[in-house]
Amino acid sequence: MTPILIFDLDGTLIDSAPDLHAAASRMLAAEGLPELPPETIRSFIGNGIPVLVDRIIAATALNPDDRDRLVAGFLADYQAHATDLTVPYPNVRDSLSTLKQSGHRLAVCTNKPEAPAQAILQDLGLAHFFDDLVGGDSLSSRKPDPEGLNVLRDRLGDGPVVYVGDSEVDAETARKAGVPFALFTEGYRKRQVSELPHTVSFQDFRDLPDLLESLLAAPV
Repeated sequence: MTPILIFDLDGTLIDSAPDLHAAASRMLAAEGLPELPPETIRSFIGNGIPVLVDRIIAATALNPDDRDRLVAGFLADYQAHATDLTVPYPNVRDSLSTLKQSGHRLAVCTNKPEAPAQAILQDLGLAHFFDDLVGGDSLSSRKPDPEGLNVLRDRLGDGPVVYVGDSEVDAETARKAGVPFALFTEGYRKRQVSELPHTVSFQDFRDLPDLLESLLAAPV
């Protein structure tokens, strides 16, 4: 059976916080408000752009009644600038290449809307590594609901599944789906590594292929 490796996107494969902060700053400036610190926006990432905007509204003088307009404006602006500052984490490309050449099937499960997620992977030269993608608007649910992982598992075959992510949301998604979780420790998590349920952890993508090989070879 072919192993299936499903990856989160923001904070796992790519460092998108600079572009999300820039989009948030442009939105706030258009509303006559000062920007929030980068670390604040970084702490808001993980549940999709609508929730990100909700958190910005709660942290500023933005009017909650304008929420739908602000979300739509943020999405349009962000999609136009989604790879101005965003980059893959170090060694991501080489790691994905190694995993693909080893015969693994690769997919992405993200709370970012599907169209910008696909566009970012294309712009950064990563799209060809992946067999499938589920975005935050692809289904009626989003992570930590496990539906996205389950849909990808059904589409990609009956091989063993490992989910690779960086956050509390990802850890909970893997737990609910009943799959091993590989935690990338350099992403957007809000708690200590020891406080997040995980099967294995890593801080450098160079280590991921060997780590996954050992994990998949271990007795269930």
